Amino acid sequence: MSYFIFSCDGHITEPKDLFEDVLPTSLKDKAMRVEVRGEHRYLLSGDQVLNRSRIVQNADLGRSHLLGTREIAGRKLDMAQDGIDAELIFPQQGMWAFGIADPDVELAHAQAYNDWASDFFRNDRDIFVAAAILPVRNLEQTLQEMKRAAALGFKVQMLPSTTPPGVAPYNSDKWDPVFSLATELDVVFTLHTGTGIEGGTTIERGPGGAIINYSHQIVDAQRSAMYLVAGGVLDRFPKSRIAFIECGASWLGALSERMDEVHEAHSAYVRPVLSRKPSEIIRDQVKASFQRDRECIMGRSVTGHRAIMWAADYPHMEGTFPRSQEIINELFAGIDITEDEKADILGRTAADFFGLYQHREQAKAAALN
Repeated sequence: MSYFIFSCDGHITEPKDLFEDVLPTSLKDKAMRVEVRGEHRYLLSGDQVLNRSRIVQNADLGRSHLLGTREIAGRKLDMAQDGIDAELIFPQQGMWAFGIADPDVELAHAQAYNDWASDFFRNDRDIFVAAAILPVRNLEQTLQEMKRAAALGFKVQMLPSTTPPGVAPYNSDKWDPVFSLATELDVVFTLHTGTGIEGGTTIERGPGGAIINYSHQIVDAQRSAMYLVAGGVLDRFPKSRIAFIECGASWLGALSERMDEVHEAHSAYVRPVLSRKPSEIIRDQVKASFQRDRECIMGRSVTGHRAIMWAADYPHMEGTFPRSQEIINELFAGIDITEDEKADILGRTAADFFGLYQHREQAKAAALN
């Protein structure tokens, strides 16, 4: 059987001087920029350090030599080589905008990226679904940019996987207007791993740090899922939908069962009172993308197979390009699963969830006019 493959995680590299060129004059000194200091590469906004990474010879996490990281034509060639039909697109540098402490500077970066991405992908929305960046330091600005981004055509919009310091946690009713508006606009929220964490994603610099830091990123998703489900936000807005990206998906079933256990056993203490079991909220409203974890496929009886969606994470070094087809075959080897379930996991669920079919219909209509 030939499958339609929709990768739920791909990244595009913004123009080098995008933010410096676009930000208003009063904020240009806060535009994100890269500085090399000794053995480290710093990403800065003004004097604020957003990320620091050690420079390692022959290591290129973003595989910047690939033309597809920055141009549409090269991207399509790489997708054809890898057997990928469509992608959900995230920024590279723009991912760090959630770490900017100044609300106005954060908003300016989000708007700059959203305007650029809307224009960059305007003729290829039948293949690429780009996710808009939302500012979160000021939730009134969040609402404003949600509306503006929706008007630009963004059906998918990004929230941070971890709420930054000073921002209300996801179990707060302060998020209610945001999730209410998402329902009204028919917007899907994505929470990409590593976003919103103060000072970057490095929590361990000692032995095992590389493995510990990357593996630890599933904790961001687990924590935010718990807050959104147990805190009642998703229950209050049952038509709202979220997807956790690049956090793996095997944890979703275990978390569902654990939360159900406490929801029943400690019911006298549970506040707010939920209208559904946590596992039902997750099954109805939450999805997670994965690359290589077979456990989520084998454990799909808990979450339902439509809760999990495959992703390639192009062009990153930990991604599956150019071996995606080989890895997909390995994922399903020896697992009792129907062809329909495989087709959903590999592309149909994501295409429906992220509105690709809607984009394709719009592209056809535009071509006819």
